Order: sequence, then structure tokens, then C-alpha cells
Amino acid sequence: MAMLKKTTRRAADPEGRMPLLDHLRELRNRLMKAIGAFIIGTIIGWIFFDPAWDFLKQPFCDLPQTHTIGNECTLVVNGIFSSFFLQLKIAAILGLVLSSPVWLYQLWAFVAPGLYQRERRWTYVFLAAAVPLFFVGTALAYVTVDKGLSLFLGFVAEDVTPLISVEHYLGYVLAMLLVFGLTFELPLFVVVLNMAGVLSYQRLRKSQRLALFGIFVFAAVGTPSGDPFTMLALALPTVVLFEAAVLLAFFNDRRRGLRPSDDALADDELSPIDLDAIDAELDGGGRRDRRRD
Repeated sequence: MAMLKKTTRRAADPEGRMPLLDHLRELRNRLMKAIGAFIIGTIIGWIFFDPAWDFLKQPFCDLPQTHTIGNECTLVVNGIFSSFFLQLKIAAILGLVLSSPVWLYQLWAFVAPGLYQRERRWTYVFLAAAVPLFFVGTALAYVTVDKGLSLFLGFVAEDVTPLISVEHYLGYVLAMLLVFGLTFELPLFVVVLNMAGVLSYQRLRKSQRLALFGIFVFAAVGTPSGDPFTMLALALPTVVLFEAAVLLAFFNDRRRGLRPSDDALADDELSPIDLDAIDAELDGGGRRDRRRD
């Protein structure tokens, strides 16, 4: 009996093109794999609930003892089912972090066939950078969680004991982990867009000041607490990563510019289009038309 061989997008079409329904089917398969990895990670988080809970509540417990009850770290629940949803939410947080290598790979695998042959070779480099960046972002968020809590709880009067609910605290921690972890991925996507020829170094350099301003605005708005320390803790490393992405884009565009001719390009790769030169030519043509008038 003849063996059936599984074909990929690239094998079916050298340019990686697919009908819309095939794209939707592949997107569904990628999502199912990512969701499956998330469910497995959530089950692991459910099993290891006790050490995970001790780890997550530690920033709150490190606050001054004036914000605790009976010199003990205390968080309160407001409903009968709150304890169950507490364990489920913590398991989901741990599952999201543990499954990050899988869903990051599925995201890249869905986008990669649209790149050229040379650029698809960077898949492992992307994963090798994406996963550590996500974990570094979440680690930085964990370190800074207590800073925002300490700042706002510092406004509480000395004779008042704040009763922080578990739902509010976990929502704050989860938002911090996601905002920091995903923001640290943004410079990596800048590099990917540059490799795909969508975003050139020249355009990055022209919009660099606006991008830096946008990073600080996002850090101020995107962080749950919005305090200056948390904002700077997110903005400054992101600026450094963005500058590193711009530098990589410079070397990548320079490498492309050093090619002697279009004959040196890969068979499935188009010659780069200089959008800035086209804009300059259009501007020059407009000026010539106005002179004729």
C-alpha cells in the first residue's frame, strides 16, 4: 500500500500561498495546539497549587507588617466559590507561563511560510529569543509587583487595615505578568517585520522618536498601577530592546544592500523595493508639475 506523504504549505505552493479556507483551517489547528498546551500547563498548575500560591502572594507578604492582620500575611475571599476560582485562576496563570514556548512557536509557524527561504531559517533564532524575553518580562513584573502595592497602600492611615481580596490581587498580578511579558516581545516583532521586508531601517529611524514616546505612553497606560516606578521598569528595558531591534534592522538592511545584483537573490525572493526613493520621486514629479502650471 502506498504511503501517503504529508505536504506543507511550502510544498503545495512554492510561494506559500493558500486559499482563505485553508488559512482558516491552519489557524484553527494552530489554536487547538496552543489551547491544548495551555490546558496541560493548567493541569500542572492545579497539581502544584500550594507552591505556586506561596510564590504569587510573596510580594504582598513582603509589604510592611502594618498592612497585615495579626502580623500574618492575609488576603480575604468574598464568596463561597472564591476559593475554587482562586485555585483555577492560579493554575491558569501557571499554565499560560508554562505553555508559552508552544503558543509562541504556533504563532511563528503560522506566520513563517509567508517569509522567504532565507528568512524562515531564523525560526529557531526567533524561538530562542521569544521564550527568554517572555520569561524575563514576567520575572521583572514579579519583582516590581510589590513596588506599586507599597506605593498605593502607603496612603492608608495607620489605624486602618486594608482588606485586599484575592480576586483583586490576582487580577493585578496577572495583568502585570501579561503586560510585561508581551511587551518584551514587541521589539522581536519589529525584527521579524524588517526581515520580511515590511519595515525598513530608514522608516524605523524616521519614526524613532515617535516610537520611543509611544513606549512611555503605553507603559504609563498599560501598567495596572500606573505608578512612576512600574512605568519606568517597563519603559526603560523596552526602549533598550527597541534600540537593539533598530540596530539589527540596520545591519540586516545593510547586508541586503551589499548584494551585487538581483541575480544573487533566492529563487522565491523579490528584489527589495526602496520606498523612500519612490516617495522622493513622487515628490519630485509633483514639483515638476507645479512648475509647468
